[in-house]
Amino acid sequence: MAHHSWLISYLCSMGIRKLSMPELNRLSTEEFRAVEKFPVTVILDDIRSQNNTGSVFRTCDAFRVEKLCLCGITASPPHREIHKTALGAEESVEWKHYSTATEAILELKKSGYLVLVLEHTTSNLPLQDYKIPEDSKIALVFGNEILGVSEEVLKLANACLEIPQFGTKHSINVSVAVGITLWEMLKKMKKV
Repeated sequence: MAHHSWLISYLCSMGIRKLSMPELNRLSTEEFRAVEKFPVTVILDDIRSQNNTGSVFRTCDAFRVEKLCLCGITASPPHREIHKTALGAEESVEWKHYSTATEAILELKKSGYLVLVLEHTTSNLPLQDYKIPEDSKIALVFGNEILGVSEEVLKLANACLEIPQFGTKHSINVSVAVGITLWEMLKKMKKV
């Protein structure tokens, strides 16, 4: 405990403090809707948990994605459990519900999007090794918490990517995977 209080004293002496909410200069919902978005769309394919869906809304807001596609059994706002984790991001992020992920993917492909699926497959590429063609618009597909994405969706993918993992589990919570993937993609697109 003594070390902890010494560290706090040191940080305070350096002038380090948490920023107040006004100092964060966050966009209002109206400003967010009007500002240019990054050329990224997120597709959730049959996500069971409304809390995961809400967390993805919040992450999509943080990374200023163009659109969130909610497919199949993925719940749509308004929903109490989505709102609990989205914290209002369901009001700022553009979203649309599709009966299937295939429907969303085909629509996006017609508009020139590359479709990148996050899934364990026989021919996937580590996320960090994927090279995004310049000026590409991308759609990132994340599958069901148990079953992943369907074979039909895999057939529509331009590439299958995997987040390298080093523990005993073979998967990461879908909302965490979305955050990791968006950060890596925006770095590759030189947006962050």
